[in-house]
Formats: sequence, structure tokens, C-alpha cells
Amino acid sequence: MNFQLPHLPERPERPRQTGTTMVMDKGLGLKQAEMLIDTSVDYIDMIKLGFGTSLVTRQVKEKIKLYQKAGIKVYVGGTLFEAFIVRGMFDQYEKLCGDLGLDMAEVSDGSIEMPHDEKCEYIQKLARNYTVVSEVGSKEEGIIIHPNKWTSMMQKELQAGSWKVIAEARESGNVGIYHRNGSAHTMLVNKIIAKVKPENIIWEAPQKSQQVWFIKLFGANVNLGNIAPEEVIPLETLRIGLRGDTFFQFLPKELQQKTT
Repeated sequence: MNFQLPHLPERPERPRQTGTTMVMDKGLGLKQAEMLIDTSVDYIDMIKLGFGTSLVTRQVKEKIKLYQKAGIKVYVGGTLFEAFIVRGMFDQYEKLCGDLGLDMAEVSDGSIEMPHDEKCEYIQKLARNYTVVSEVGSKEEGIIIHPNKWTSMMQKELQAGSWKVIAEARESGNVGIYHRNGSAHTMLVNKIIAKVKPENIIWEAPQKSQQVWFIKLFGANVNLGNIAPEEVIPLETLRIGLRGDTFFQFLPKELQQKTT
């Protein structure tokens, strides 16, 4: 930090296990990636090359190396994984991860139907060589998954070898753990954390209101994902109480009384 200010919550340094930020790269160029690293590297833990963008983005290998040199883990979106699986090409997907020099892999079934045991087998196979994150929840609006099924799938995927499980919301933030208007499914979230430790979950939270909601619920060191590149610094200020939405969240009571 550029200067000291008391009563800020402590944030662990990278590599972090909690308080992680996953950024969604939807096709940044090399110069844009360099600028992102220059401004925000201390606050980025993972970068997802969103959905199938790695197929059509220029200089993708160079960009991956750039991120990794900065200490950021990189993986391709779960939609690309599903695109390979639906074509019966898991071996080719695994080879692609190696050819791209990735250190992470995502396993998801948000767009296709897949027996859960099969999904866990893919997690086990990939976990031999990669840090695996797996995503739970459908990308389709209106599809309701019972809370007990959410928790059961998350638990089994962690047991299969996932480092963390991702609670689905898409880049729009209006499906999965959220209602159509972007507000959180409070009951669903409460049911999930009753069975799965919050530190093992990455909550997709592309909207500012969603980030605020989770920070107020879990504190500064909640794992958040699908963050836009331009929102990394604003998110960090939310985490430490330097924006109006979380301004009083971490101040001692005596200071709150003086200012209210």
C-alpha cells in the first residue's frame, strides 16, 4: 500500500488460499494484459480465459506466459472444457492444457448434461497435473437445482480433487446463486455454507452489489470470481472498507458512533 491507514482488515499476500480474486479475461490483447498486470497484479490470484475465447484470441500462449510470470494462475473457461467433452475429446482437451502451458483447469457441466460420477472422474484425472476448480450450477436461466444437490455435488467434487468449487452465476450474474435481478439466493447460499466451508468456494460475483453482499456476509477475505479487469482495484477497496458500501464494515464501534 502507498501509505498506512489504521483499522483496515488484514489481507493475505499472494499466493493466497482465502480472499482470492478470479478475473475474467474475455479477450484482452497483450498490451491490455500488460496494463492489467501493471495496475492490479497484487490483487489478482487467477485469470480465466472466459468461455471459448482462447480459441480465437491472438497470441494466447504469450499472454498466458505473461500472466504466469506475474505469479497469476491461468485456466481456460469451463465452456471450452464442455465443448471438448460433448465431442468426445477429453484427451485432446488435456493435451491442449499442456500445449498452452496452463497450471489450472476448470471442470464444469453448466451447458451440457453430464452424470456427476463422470464429472468427478474428469476432476480426478486433471488433478494429477493441474490445480482444478470445478463449477456447480446451470448457465441456463430458470433451471433450479435443489440446495441439497448443490451441497452434495460440491462436497463430492472437493473430495475428487477440486482445489475449490465455483458457485455459478455466469458473467452476467443473474443465474445460479442469483435471482434474475442479480440479488443473491439467500436461502441457497445459507444452505450451501451449512455443509461446505466458505473458504472452499469461489462465489462468482460480477456485479458490484453482489461483491458487497458477500463481503458483508463473509468479510474481506471471501473468494470472488468473474471480476472484470477494470473492477479489480475497485473490488479491493470494497474488501478493505474504502468505498461507501463497506465504509463502516471494519471500523471499531467507537469510530462508528462518532460518525453516525
